[in-house]
Amino acid sequence: MMERNAVVLPGGRYGPYAPLLMFSAAAAQARSARIHPLSWGGGWDPNGPPPGTPHVPLADRIPWVRDHATPVLDGLPDDPRPLLIGKSLGTLAAPLAADRDLPAVWLTPLLHVEPVVAALRRGAAPVLLVGGTADLQHWDGALARTLSPYVLEIPEADHGMHVPGPLARSAEVLGRVATAVEEFLDTAVWP
Repeated sequence: MMERNAVVLPGGRYGPYAPLLMFSAAAAQARSARIHPLSWGGGWDPNGPPPGTPHVPLADRIPWVRDHATPVLDGLPDDPRPLLIGKSLGTLAAPLAADRDLPAVWLTPLLHVEPVVAALRRGAAPVLLVGGTADLQHWDGALARTLSPYVLEIPEADHGMHVPGPLARSAEVLGRVATAVEEFLDTAVWP
């Protein structure tokens, strides 16, 4: 039996163990996947420009994300089709996923970055897109629904998937995301 693997690609402001990523990875692990968390390195802040350079548009960071993710993917034994789990900056791996026909869970994907949208359009593997209606800079629910049949849109959720009001409401959102990931894995990735 081939081994199952999941590669976790974090957002730019925190590592691969933040709650959205942790619960998504736990869903994969509960389905016998080995988890491979990736941390951004390379000597510069992924949210800012490389040292000594002007601002770098997000689309221009795709090669940087690819350069970090490719060695991890290439080092996975006995799994030609690992799952990618990415949040925000990590979703810049969408072109890599499309190139390799890899399924993915994209949490708060950067849908304003044209190469990400183009990759989601051409990709053949199933992807789950998760975003919130208050994330006006990065999320477009109508666009997301044209890119995948697997979409979870949370009303009032921002880029961190937090909603206004008591913190328990944001914790409930985390539960909804975890359930959507589990259902996606059970129906589309590892049925």
